[in-house]
Amino acid sequence: METPILEKPVAPAGPVEADAEKAKARHGGALSALLGLRMFEVIGFREFRLLWLGQAFTGMGTWMDQVARGWLIYELTNSKVQLGLVRGVQALPILLLSPIAGSAADRLDRKTQILVAQALDGLMYLAVALLIVTGRILPWHVYATAFAKSIVQTFQQPSRAAMVADAVPASHLTNAIGLNSVVFNVSRSTGPALAGVLIATFGTGGSYAVQAAFFLLATLFTLLLRPMGDSSQGRHGRGSGKGSFGRSIVEGWKFSWKNESVRIGLSITCLASLFILPFSTLLPVFARDILQVGATGQGLLLTGMGIGALCSAVLIAAIGDRMPRGIIMLAGVAMYGLSVVAFSASPWFKLSMVLMIFVGLFHITSHALVQTVVQTYSPSEFRGRTMAVYHQTHFVHTTGSVLIGILASQWGSQRAMATMAALGTVSMLLIYTVMPRTRHIR
Repeated sequence: METPILEKPVAPAGPVEADAEKAKARHGGALSALLGLRMFEVIGFREFRLLWLGQAFTGMGTWMDQVARGWLIYELTNSKVQLGLVRGVQALPILLLSPIAGSAADRLDRKTQILVAQALDGLMYLAVALLIVTGRILPWHVYATAFAKSIVQTFQQPSRAAMVADAVPASHLTNAIGLNSVVFNVSRSTGPALAGVLIATFGTGGSYAVQAAFFLLATLFTLLLRPMGDSSQGRHGRGSGKGSFGRSIVEGWKFSWKNESVRIGLSITCLASLFILPFSTLLPVFARDILQVGATGQGLLLTGMGIGALCSAVLIAAIGDRMPRGIIMLAGVAMYGLSVVAFSASPWFKLSMVLMIFVGLFHITSHALVQTVVQTYSPSEFRGRTMAVYHQTHFVHTTGSVLIGILASQWGSQRAMATMAALGTVSMLLIYTVMPRTRHIR
């Protein structure tokens, strides 16, 4: 079967437009005025609203884990290399299982996959909390739960992303992804700070207990979702419900490669994930050894990054489809790299906080905008598989995390971070030169 090559944005099918009008009719006053703003119109779609609330709590738990897991392994081992390795163990499930997860998202019930994944995440966080509180935590526990969490998230992410695109009409997709990014970055702003406070007050066990509670809340919101008709039982059997899993996976890869806009978006996020994003792996080293601000300071640094990312996400959600996405993606990721270079050279915490706001401001262009491009240029029956390919960039990220940990042990943390981030900026200039189509992506 030939894979369709689409170079125009694809509209998600489904009568979702009526949901917003019903929401406005049910509510008056301030809420009605809020829903009347373009940025917030998508909240009127019931299924998106529930996904959005679930994203808020999973985002909190995930960003708290960024602080708690790194701090825990550094406490247990005092090793910079193991800071990278604890991320590196997550690479294998992403590499091997993402294609299967994407095909499953296009063939099986997406809601069920999200529910199971969130429940397992919550149970793993609870298990780590109990091990810490009872004094039985060992480094291999941190690695084992990181590996298992990677498997679970690999199956959750394509289904969640595809459901977001199915829950709103095409004209609202950029706004929906932008608003999803807003709530994710609110979590990024508050989650790390909350984790830092909990670690300082109750130890890492307290942080993991709260993370488990957040995933339980996300599961409750997901239970309220109605079935959406664009998965395996929906209208698009041509790309999702027929044939073997192997054939379905190959078709997804072929589509992602042959569609130029999708290929460009994936290339941008791969390079950012390899060279720039791994800087966060070394934040425990900067917080404890260079800036000397401890776990609370690390949480504040990530909060600063979250504030910058939140501002950028709000702008994306407000402007929507009117922006030239290709140019903004390239320029934003290039500035992302330069901001990380500046952060690596800062010896003062206050200056580092300001620089982390700029890091967050530009970081969002390598994710929210790329995700919008990938979903906009993918039909619903391929969306789970293209988003699985997109999420395979986490494998690239974990590879970069291992690399930056090794380089830091040889060159020092500041030099390793600056070198890799500078390479990320240079790679954007190369894409601008060799992929001219990028400049015209809308």
